[in-house]
Amino acid sequence: MRTVIIGGVAGGMSAATRLRRLDADAEIIVLEKSGHVSYANCGLPYYVGGVIEQESSLLLQTPESLHARFRLDVRVNTEVMSIDPIKKSVTIKNLDSHETHEINYDKLILSPGAYPVVPPLPGIERGMTLRTVEDVEKIAAHVSTKPKSAVVIGGGFIGVEIAENLIHKGIQTSLVEATDQVLMPLDPELATLVSAEMIKHGVNLYLGASVVSIGADSVELSNGDTVPAEIVVLAIGVRPEISLANAAGLTIGTRNGIKVDDFNRTSNLDIYAVGDAAEKTDALDGSATLVPLANLANRHGRVVADHIAGRSIRPVKTIGTAIVKVFDLMIATTGWNEKRLKAASRAYQSIHTHPSSHAGYYPDAKQMSLKLIFEPTTGEILGAQGVGTEGVDKRIDVIATAIRGGITAPELADLELAYAPPFSSAKDPVNMLGYVAENIVSGLTQVAQWDEIHEYMDKGYTLIDVRSVSECGKGMIPGAINIPVDEIRERQSEITNKNLLVNCQVGQRGHTASMLLKELGFNPVNLDGGYLTWINSPAATPVLVTN
Repeated sequence: MRTVIIGGVAGGMSAATRLRRLDADAEIIVLEKSGHVSYANCGLPYYVGGVIEQESSLLLQTPESLHARFRLDVRVNTEVMSIDPIKKSVTIKNLDSHETHEINYDKLILSPGAYPVVPPLPGIERGMTLRTVEDVEKIAAHVSTKPKSAVVIGGGFIGVEIAENLIHKGIQTSLVEATDQVLMPLDPELATLVSAEMIKHGVNLYLGASVVSIGADSVELSNGDTVPAEIVVLAIGVRPEISLANAAGLTIGTRNGIKVDDFNRTSNLDIYAVGDAAEKTDALDGSATLVPLANLANRHGRVVADHIAGRSIRPVKTIGTAIVKVFDLMIATTGWNEKRLKAASRAYQSIHTHPSSHAGYYPDAKQMSLKLIFEPTTGEILGAQGVGTEGVDKRIDVIATAIRGGITAPELADLELAYAPPFSSAKDPVNMLGYVAENIVSGLTQVAQWDEIHEYMDKGYTLIDVRSVSECGKGMIPGAINIPVDEIRERQSEITNKNLLVNCQVGQRGHTASMLLKELGFNPVNLDGGYLTWINSPAATPVLVTN
């Protein structure tokens, strides 16, 4: 049997090598338009910055090595021009010789990936994208000329990564993002932490502004600013490459990716689709989604190979777990964010914590910010986000595992996680999220969010700050009255309103104070995440329209 694979990166190559392991006699042909296969495209920004010094480090395999080990027929610089599902053939073009011919297949796997969004702006031809090895070679060549300025258009994962690496090369770098925050998978109160980190390291941020034209050495913004730009990098996003599938009459899904079933089969059962071009199934609601992540592409490639080989498989759903490094910060997400939940009119509860990466008494503990989102009645975990310098990856991975395992938010308290002072606390930050969630789901406590403060105060609640006098001297939420938690019993006569909104620094003392005030006959609501969540939120931090 002959299996033809279109696309030799991630999903395509995963399918090819897995199929060979399952079938020593199968004929497997891989067709790749670029000059490279099986390369680490997630590492491309770090080659630009010199963190990865050798381009060869990104090239995991070659056509020759894949043939030597797996007897794969890998053809680079080969473009597939069309698919004929009736004849079960593809027409290919050798980009070196320009010769064309047909190849027949028994099974066809589409792994063409996604293509970068390139808007029709004046001067857009100066913009460089970062998707392939050829792309990174072009950017690196420009960087080697030692330009003084660069503009990155787009504040997603690739945008912030390439901005960091241009800074590493000593280039004055500006990042332009049309929305009011970087990294849209984050909710705004966490995104501001990333913006602050980028500004600290010299990136000029232009949020809430868009590029209207690209000149010879600058870009013009919608707010009237002119930003110097000897280099322009486009990182606006990607779209599924569906042209071949569409022309072949395959069904395109609601998210404009190739529609596939649980076995990653397209509407033609002899044709499969994997990777960024294929729609995925969201694990939280079963809807179609697009998740351009390498680990998911590799997993789907393996599923397809197993199905072709006649093995039983498990349908693969996604929760979109991702992580990115931005200078000294690690930023990780899994599941849905608040913005998506609001758009879907889905009930949810958010909680924020600001724990240390390990035991506070052990040296060099680093504070992180964690956010957990769950269904308020059942406790079903819907998503999580984390920002910090240490330990964020571990906590988000645990929560991602909990989501897939059906563990509820309160049950996070029950997880027996490895503990020693250099690595964690006796109550791990994930456990603490579980304790907070349990208090809310059980009805023990009531919390308010940073964007609800004015709503509560408009309803007549009094804002009580229970931090120390010295802490409050460094900043308070406007309208708050300071009564430290240790003085509440003695000073309760000063509190004339029964309805109270209580805040501390991170929420823990606020919880203690709320429980005490409840026993004293008051109606307290604790400000989730405390002052620290509020001060980093849009309620306290204005949108950075310019640097």
